[in-house]
Amino acid sequence: MAAGTQQPPPPTEPGPPATRPRRNTPGAAWLDAARTWLIRSPLTPNMISLAGFTLNVVAAVMIWQTEFFWGGVVFIIGSIMDTLDGGYSRMSGKGTPFGAFLDSTLDRIVEGIVLTAVAATFADRQDELAVAAVVVAVLSSLTVSYTRARAEALGVECKVGIADRLVRVIILSAGLVFAALGALEPAVYVLAGLSSITVAQRIFHVRRELTRPAAGVTP
Repeated sequence: MAAGTQQPPPPTEPGPPATRPRRNTPGAAWLDAARTWLIRSPLTPNMISLAGFTLNVVAAVMIWQTEFFWGGVVFIIGSIMDTLDGGYSRMSGKGTPFGAFLDSTLDRIVEGIVLTAVAATFADRQDELAVAAVVVAVLSSLTVSYTRARAEALGVECKVGIADRLVRVIILSAGLVFAALGALEPAVYVLAGLSSITVAQRIFHVRRELTRPAAGVTP
């Protein structure tokens, strides 16, 4: 070996890569097993959507019979199923474009059916103001969904507003479950008001987005 040269150190073998410890809890194992079973099962998102729709129709009949508490409970269960079908669709990979269309369509029908049953009970009491509030709530709720669909067709994301479907379901559910305490009428008034405000919020949002100057273009 020539003087003044140094032998390079022997290469060291890389150690095992650092990994995060995997949680092995009974709860996580149960969730994994349930997820696997659902994915392998013949259950489809459309089945969940139709089951939720059926439960909400049953809830509407119970509300029409003035069984507000149990109608509210069934409405909550049906609405939860309506919420789960989208997540199950993404998780299982069984979703289809028609399934997404069916889910959205049934959601709109459910809102109309349940609120119609509420309006029928107010009509029996000859409470014209409450009936009018239900009509406003139905129209506003449908318009909230329409504004989003129309905006997205124009290339504008439109999820703004204080009363999306989840908020509307919570308000109506609370009014039904606590109807014996006189909560149904106030819930309908709040629902009508917040839904109308949401429509206005979405209109102004879409107008602002569509009139915004393009990037890099000076007015």
